[in-house]
Amino acid sequence: MKITTSAFGDLGTKVTLVGKLDIAGAGTVELPLATVAGTRCNIVIDMVGVDFISSIGIRHLVTAAKAVERSSRKLVLLDPSPIVTDVLVTAGLDDFLPIVRSENEARAMLSGAANA
Repeated sequence: MKITTSAFGDLGTKVTLVGKLDIAGAGTVELPLATVAGTRCNIVIDMVGVDFISSIGIRHLVTAAKAVERSSRKLVLLDPSPIVTDVLVTAGLDDFLPIVRSENEARAMLSGAANA
């Protein structure tokens, strides 16, 4: 699993994940994701390069989303693969971990969160 972070304009931070979010991948992203979530900013997690997600990977996403929510900010998932999307929807997390299909859609969602 590879993780990179960058600014997402003035709306927050973009975290790009590439690889499998299995037990090994989750171990790789745990600290960097928790660190970004602790900055009290909106987060866009680019999931286009994630081809597998396990329960521990889901746990790290949920933990980050809860931390961001406590700061009245939002975490959104950018364009996860159909398989990853199916797992998140089946787990009932698509409301708590909103899925967007483009950066423009993410900007619109985060702009609404910033004005709320």
